[in-house]
Amino acid sequence: MLNRPPLRMTQQRTVILEELRSVTTHPSADEVYAMVRKRLPRVSLGTIYRNLEILSASGEIQRLDSGSSLKRFDGRADRHYHIRCQRCDRLADIFFEMDLNLDVSAGSFTDFSIVGHKLEFVGVCPDCQRSAMDGVNAARTSP
Repeated sequence: MLNRPPLRMTQQRTVILEELRSVTTHPSADEVYAMVRKRLPRVSLGTIYRNLEILSASGEIQRLDSGSSLKRFDGRADRHYHIRCQRCDRLADIFFEMDLNLDVSAGSFTDFSIVGHKLEFVGVCPDCQRSAMDGVNAARTSP
């Protein structure tokens, strides 16, 4: 493991962390920018992007790259699983114990040295389920 110097917590990094940790929505960099600008009106989008990458690389937050082309960020740095709605792209945490045996099992199928895994579940969120049912019910009642 690399010995990194402690991350210097600037005002911008502190506010970004506080805002990310106050939501469970896994916002994009643009959404983080909008959140932070309420507290730091003069902050630039470039500062947000740069600090999100630094916070991610330091392990303070997670950068979520899978599923869609849009990078999202998670204020929870602990290892956990996510689920993505295949209709609206909503991303949520799933709270159950990570299967660390999966790393060992995968290792028996490759000559790679497994260092971890990221697993994303795909489903349909409750809002999209309701919307689909509303559409079905509307179709049934149409003349």
